[in-house]
Amino acid sequence: MEKIERNAPCWCGSGKKYKTCHAAFDDKLKKYEKEPYPLPTRDLIKNAEQIEGIRKSSKINIAVLDYVAEHIRMGMSTAEIDNLVYRKTTELGGIPAPLGYEGFPCSCCVSINSVVCHGIPSDDTFLEDGDIVNVDVSTIYNGYFSDSSRMFLIGNVSEEARRLVEVTEQSLQVGLQEVKPWKRLGDMGAAIHDFIRKHGYTVVKEIGGHGIGLEFHEEPWVSYISKRGTEMLLVPGMVFTIEPMVNMGKDDIFIDEEDDWTVYTEDGSLSAQWEITVLVTEDGYEILTY
Repeated sequence: MEKIERNAPCWCGSGKKYKTCHAAFDDKLKKYEKEPYPLPTRDLIKNAEQIEGIRKSSKINIAVLDYVAEHIRMGMSTAEIDNLVYRKTTELGGIPAPLGYEGFPCSCCVSINSVVCHGIPSDDTFLEDGDIVNVDVSTIYNGYFSDSSRMFLIGNVSEEARRLVEVTEQSLQVGLQEVKPWKRLGDMGAAIHDFIRKHGYTVVKEIGGHGIGLEFHEEPWVSYISKRGTEMLLVPGMVFTIEPMVNMGKDDIFIDEEDDWTVYTEDGSLSAQWEITVLVTEDGYEILTY
């Protein structure tokens, strides 16, 4: 860790003197340097100005999903959902982060039933009675990124499918109880994994959450099959997503060879996902998107 003179400007970009900003923070961080698990680098720790920028992006993100919730209906195409997301995001001054990201062709992901994630909206795919649908929206506003997804139940959804969706959402609250400064990220992942397994479901191993804020995807990668006391140290100013992907059957998945994006359950079982963006604070956490 680079040594900074105490009266010099703080490394976080706040404009404050180091001694009144992150000096005590750095001293505390040094106590964890000998532990075998990673510490956050300085670029992952957001200052007050950056956090406010992420909050403003998050407000748009939430408003867009609220708009989808008001309009989603049986019989509409997934391309119509994508149009809703694009229209509302741009109307509010934002940019849909997925559009053009590594070649992704749409403004959001729409994943139905056995699609785990990254479903590409289409004019030929329609919402049917009994479907469970994940709409994943990511937003850029003034250069700041936010991300969240929600599940929607279409028409007469079976009790089994409804329970999967409900348990997956409940797992977020279980994970949030473990988001505490100076604790390990693995505590959160382990709590979610144990909760999901207790209810008879499985958690996708290969795809997890991610840091976010100044970029669409930042460190850390967030696992939901981790062990307690492992993974990156949580510190105030970190921002990341919690987004477990929960399968009714086995946890095996595959990616569509034709579009190279859409992820399916290997056994064709249903999958559900909720995603929120979380800020680690001095005494716990702040939910930025839901």
